[in-house]
Amino acid sequence: MADAEGIPYDDNTFDLVVGHAVLHHIPDVELSLREVIRVLKPGGRFVFAGEPTTVGNGYARALSTLTWRVATNVTRLPGLGSWRRPQAELDESSRAAALEAIVDLHTFTPADLERMASGAGAVEVQTVSEEFTAAMFGWPVRTFEASLPPGRLGWGWAKFAFTGWKTLSWVDANVWRHLAPKGWFYNVMVTGVKPS
Repeated sequence: MADAEGIPYDDNTFDLVVGHAVLHHIPDVELSLREVIRVLKPGGRFVFAGEPTTVGNGYARALSTLTWRVATNVTRLPGLGSWRRPQAELDESSRAAALEAIVDLHTFTPADLERMASGAGAVEVQTVSEEFTAAMFGWPVRTFEASLPPGRLGWGWAKFAFTGWKTLSWVDANVWRHLAPKGWFYNVMVTGVKPS
Protein backbone atom coordinates (compact mmCIF):
# COMPACT_ATOMS: atom_id res chain seq x y z
CA MET A 1 0.00 0.00 0.00
CA ALA A 2 1.29 3.46 -0.86
CA ASP A 3 0.23 7.07 -1.17
CA ALA A 4 -1.59 7.48 -4.49
CA GLU A 5 -0.47 11.10 -4.67
CA GLY A 6 3.18 10.01 -4.64
CA ILE A 7 3.43 6.47 -6.02
CA PRO A 8 6.82 5.00 -4.94
CA TYR A 9 7.78 3.51 -8.31
CA ASP A 10 9.96 4.71 -11.15
CA ASP A 11 8.58 6.26 -14.30
CA ASN A 12 7.45 3.82 -17.01
CA THR A 13 7.20 0.78 -14.69
CA PHE A 14 3.77 -0.77 -15.29
CA ASP A 15 1.73 -1.95 -18.27
CA LEU A 16 -1.53 -1.72 -16.32
CA VAL A 17 -2.80 0.08 -13.21
CA VAL A 18 -6.17 -1.05 -11.81
CA GLY A 19 -8.17 0.30 -8.90
CA HIS A 20 -11.64 -0.26 -7.52
CA ALA A 21 -13.53 2.27 -5.38
CA VAL A 22 -10.30 4.19 -4.74
CA LEU A 23 -10.43 7.61 -6.37
CA HIS A 24 -13.31 8.97 -4.29
CA HIS A 25 -11.19 8.51 -1.13
CA ILE A 26 -8.13 10.42 -2.42
CA PRO A 27 -7.84 14.13 -1.57
CA ASP A 28 -6.18 15.19 -4.85
CA VAL A 29 -7.59 12.97 -7.59
CA GLU A 30 -5.90 14.86 -10.43
CA LEU A 31 -2.47 14.54 -8.82
CA SER A 32 -3.08 10.82 -8.31
CA LEU A 33 -4.02 10.37 -11.97
CA ARG A 34 -0.83 12.21 -13.01
CA GLU A 35 1.11 9.77 -10.82
CA VAL A 36 -0.64 6.82 -12.47
CA ILE A 37 0.29 8.17 -15.91
CA ARG A 38 3.88 8.68 -14.74
CA VAL A 39 4.35 5.06 -13.59
CA LEU A 40 2.67 3.57 -16.67
CA LYS A 41 4.84 2.52 -19.58
CA PRO A 42 4.08 4.30 -22.87
CA GLY A 43 0.93 2.66 -24.23
CA GLY A 44 0.04 1.38 -20.75
CA ARG A 45 -3.57 1.49 -19.58
CA PHE A 46 -5.29 2.39 -16.32
CA VAL A 47 -8.76 1.31 -15.24
CA PHE A 48 -10.58 2.65 -12.18
CA ALA A 49 -13.99 1.13 -11.46
CA GLY A 50 -16.61 1.50 -8.75
CA GLU A 51 -16.50 5.27 -8.37
CA PRO A 52 -19.75 6.88 -7.18
CA THR A 53 -21.52 9.33 -9.43
CA THR A 54 -22.91 12.49 -7.88
CA VAL A 55 -26.51 11.65 -8.81
CA GLY A 56 -26.16 7.97 -7.89
CA ASN A 57 -24.61 8.75 -4.54
CA GLY A 58 -27.52 11.09 -3.80
CA TYR A 59 -30.25 8.54 -4.38
CA ALA A 60 -28.25 5.69 -2.81
CA ARG A 61 -27.76 7.60 0.44
CA ALA A 62 -31.40 8.75 0.50
CA LEU A 63 -32.72 5.21 -0.07
CA SER A 64 -30.30 3.79 2.48
CA THR A 65 -31.24 6.35 5.14
CA LEU A 66 -34.97 5.82 4.58
CA THR A 67 -34.60 2.03 4.70
CA TRP A 68 -32.55 2.21 7.91
CA ARG A 69 -35.10 4.45 9.64
CA VAL A 70 -38.06 2.30 8.63
CA ALA A 71 -36.41 -1.03 9.49
CA THR A 72 -35.01 0.04 12.85
CA ASN A 73 -38.33 1.60 13.88
CA VAL A 74 -40.61 -1.20 12.65
CA THR A 75 -38.57 -3.78 14.58
CA ARG A 76 -39.42 -1.88 17.79
CA LEU A 77 -43.07 -2.86 17.39
CA PRO A 78 -44.48 -5.54 19.73
CA GLY A 79 -43.78 -9.05 18.49
CA LEU A 80 -40.87 -8.04 16.27
CA GLY A 81 -38.14 -7.96 18.92
CA SER A 82 -36.43 -11.07 17.53
CA TRP A 83 -35.97 -9.17 14.26
CA ARG A 84 -34.16 -6.29 15.98
CA ARG A 85 -30.41 -6.15 16.36
CA PRO A 86 -29.12 -5.18 19.79
CA GLN A 87 -29.05 -1.40 20.20
CA ALA A 88 -25.24 -1.39 20.64
CA GLU A 89 -24.87 -3.03 17.21
CA LEU A 90 -27.29 -0.57 15.62
CA ASP A 91 -25.36 2.31 17.17
CA GLU A 92 -22.08 0.90 15.83
CA SER A 93 -23.59 0.59 12.33
CA SER A 94 -24.69 4.22 12.54
CA ARG A 95 -21.17 5.28 13.56
CA ALA A 96 -19.70 3.29 10.65
CA ALA A 97 -22.13 4.97 8.24
CA ALA A 98 -21.11 8.37 9.59
CA LEU A 99 -17.43 7.47 9.08
CA GLU A 100 -18.17 6.45 5.49
CA ALA A 101 -19.50 9.94 4.84
CA ILE A 102 -16.20 11.35 6.13
CA VAL A 103 -13.86 9.11 4.09
CA ASP A 104 -15.90 9.40 0.89
CA LEU A 105 -14.34 12.68 -0.24
CA HIS A 106 -15.66 12.92 -3.80
CA THR A 107 -18.43 11.95 -6.14
CA PHE A 108 -18.04 12.37 -9.88
CA THR A 109 -19.85 12.99 -13.09
CA PRO A 110 -18.50 10.90 -15.96
CA ALA A 111 -17.40 14.17 -17.60
CA ASP A 112 -15.42 15.08 -14.42
CA LEU A 113 -13.44 11.86 -14.60
CA GLU A 114 -12.86 12.19 -18.34
CA ARG A 115 -11.61 15.75 -17.86
CA MET A 116 -9.32 14.81 -14.96
CA ALA A 117 -7.85 11.83 -16.80
CA SER A 118 -7.24 13.88 -19.94
CA GLY A 119 -5.78 16.69 -17.84
CA ALA A 120 -3.38 14.18 -16.27
CA GLY A 121 -2.07 13.36 -19.75
CA ALA A 122 -4.09 10.28 -20.68
CA VAL A 123 -5.39 9.62 -24.18
CA GLU A 124 -8.18 7.32 -25.35
CA VAL A 125 -10.10 8.28 -22.20
CA GLN A 126 -13.51 6.69 -21.79
CA THR A 127 -16.08 6.30 -19.04
CA VAL A 128 -18.75 3.66 -18.63
CA SER A 129 -21.39 3.62 -15.94
CA GLU A 130 -23.36 0.79 -14.37
CA GLU A 131 -26.02 0.07 -11.77
CA PHE A 132 -29.05 2.30 -12.13
CA THR A 133 -32.13 0.34 -11.08
CA ALA A 134 -29.79 -2.31 -9.61
CA ALA A 135 -28.43 0.33 -7.22
CA MET A 136 -31.92 1.55 -6.35
CA PHE A 137 -32.70 -2.04 -5.39
CA GLY A 138 -29.32 -2.99 -3.95
CA TRP A 139 -28.80 -0.14 -1.50
CA PRO A 140 -32.11 -0.68 0.35
CA VAL A 141 -31.54 -4.46 0.34
CA ARG A 142 -28.04 -4.09 1.76
CA THR A 143 -29.22 -1.60 4.37
CA PHE A 144 -32.21 -3.75 5.37
CA GLU A 145 -29.90 -6.76 5.80
CA ALA A 146 -27.55 -4.70 7.99
CA SER A 147 -30.44 -3.61 10.22
CA LEU A 148 -31.40 -7.17 11.19
CA PRO A 149 -29.61 -9.89 13.17
CA PRO A 150 -27.16 -11.89 11.02
CA GLY A 151 -28.76 -14.91 9.37
CA ARG A 152 -32.30 -13.78 10.20
CA LEU A 153 -33.44 -13.53 6.59
CA GLY A 154 -32.29 -16.95 5.39
CA TRP A 155 -31.38 -18.49 2.07
CA GLY A 156 -34.64 -17.55 0.32
CA TRP A 157 -33.94 -13.88 0.95
CA ALA A 158 -30.36 -14.25 -0.29
CA LYS A 159 -31.61 -15.80 -3.54
CA PHE A 160 -34.22 -13.04 -3.92
CA ALA A 161 -31.63 -10.30 -3.32
CA PHE A 162 -29.05 -11.78 -5.68
CA THR A 163 -31.54 -12.63 -8.43
CA GLY A 164 -33.14 -9.19 -8.15
CA TRP A 165 -29.79 -7.44 -8.40
CA LYS A 166 -28.63 -9.61 -11.34
CA THR A 167 -31.92 -9.07 -13.20
CA LEU A 168 -31.86 -5.31 -12.71
CA SER A 169 -28.17 -5.19 -13.67
CA TRP A 170 -29.14 -6.85 -16.95
CA VAL A 171 -31.96 -4.33 -17.45
CA ASP A 172 -29.53 -1.49 -16.73
CA ALA A 173 -26.95 -2.79 -19.20
CA ASN A 174 -29.41 -3.65 -21.96
CA VAL A 175 -32.16 -1.04 -21.59
CA TRP A 176 -31.32 1.90 -19.33
CA ARG A 177 -27.79 2.26 -20.75
CA HIS A 178 -29.45 3.35 -24.02
CA LEU A 179 -32.02 5.67 -22.39
CA ALA A 180 -30.54 7.30 -19.29
CA PRO A 181 -27.55 9.64 -19.07
CA LYS A 182 -24.33 8.04 -17.77
CA GLY A 183 -24.39 10.31 -14.74
CA TRP A 184 -27.67 8.83 -13.46
CA PHE A 185 -26.07 5.44 -12.81
CA TYR A 186 -24.49 4.73 -9.42
CA ASN A 187 -21.02 3.59 -10.50
CA VAL A 188 -18.72 5.10 -13.09
CA MET A 189 -15.53 3.54 -14.47
CA VAL A 190 -12.77 5.44 -16.21
CA THR A 191 -9.98 4.16 -18.43
CA GLY A 192 -7.21 5.77 -20.40
CA VAL A 193 -3.82 5.17 -21.95
CA LYS A 194 -0.42 6.80 -21.49
CA PRO A 195 0.65 8.25 -24.85
CA SER A 196 3.30 6.23 -26.70
